[in-house]
Amino acid sequence: MRFAVRNWFAWTSERISSAQWRDWAGPCREDDFVPPVALPLSLRRRATPMGQTLLAGALGFTEIVQEARYVQASRHGEFSRARQTLLALAQEEELSPAEFSMSVHHGLAGLLSIHAQNRQGHIALAAGTESFACGLLEAAACIAERPQTPILLLYADEKLPHEFAGLAGPESALPCVMVLGLTAPRMDGDDIILTQEPASRPGDPSPSAALDFLRFLLSGEAQAVSHGEHWDWTWRHA
Repeated sequence: MRFAVRNWFAWTSERISSAQWRDWAGPCREDDFVPPVALPLSLRRRATPMGQTLLAGALGFTEIVQEARYVQASRHGEFSRARQTLLALAQEEELSPAEFSMSVHHGLAGLLSIHAQNRQGHIALAAGTESFACGLLEAAACIAERPQTPILLLYADEKLPHEFAGLAGPESALPCVMVLGLTAPRMDGDDIILTQEPASRPGDPSPSAALDFLRFLLSGEAQAVSHGEHWDWTWRHA
C-alpha cells in the first residue's frame, strides 16, 4: 500500500510540542507539525481528557478536516466511559444516556464529523495491540479506493484501570494520541510504502507501532520495521 503523509499531530504524557518530538526522534527532517487548537465547549464537555486531546489535534487539520474520510483506530477506546457504564450496571443504577452514546467505539469520529459538518463517512476498528498498524493499513486502502479523498487517521489509547490490568497485555507506550493527515501519492515522490508479513517474533512485540511509525516519519530513515504480535509492519520511503 502506498500513501503520503501531509501532516501529523501526536501526544503522550511526556511529549506534545514539535521540539520535544524532534529531540525524541533524533536527527530528523523538518516535517510540519499541527498544534492542537482550543476545543469548543460543545466538544470539550462530551469527551474524556483523552478524547479532548484527539479532537483538538484533529481540528488543527483545518485544510482537510471537513473533506477527509476518518479512520479511527483504538484498542480500548474511551474505556473510562465503558467502565462507568459497567459500574452502574453492577450496582443496578440507571444508566446515563450521554455516557452510553459516547462509549461506542466510533463515538469520537462521529462527534468530530458532526462538528466539522463532514459527510464523507468514517470507519472505526480495534485490532488489539496492532490497532494503530491496522488503522494505517485501512487508511491506505481507503486512499487506494478513492485517491481524491484525503484521510484523517485518528488513533488514541489509554491504560486500562487496575481492575482490568490482567487483560491489558503490553501497554508500555500508553497513553498515546496520534492524528495523521494522509493523501494519495504526491508528485515529489516522497511517499511511504507499507508492507505486512507474518510476525517474526510474536512473543516479543514492539511496545508501540504508533511511536515506531512516528520515529520513522521524523527521522528520515529509508526503512523501519515494527514487530507486532501477529504481523511485522514495514514502512519505507519510495
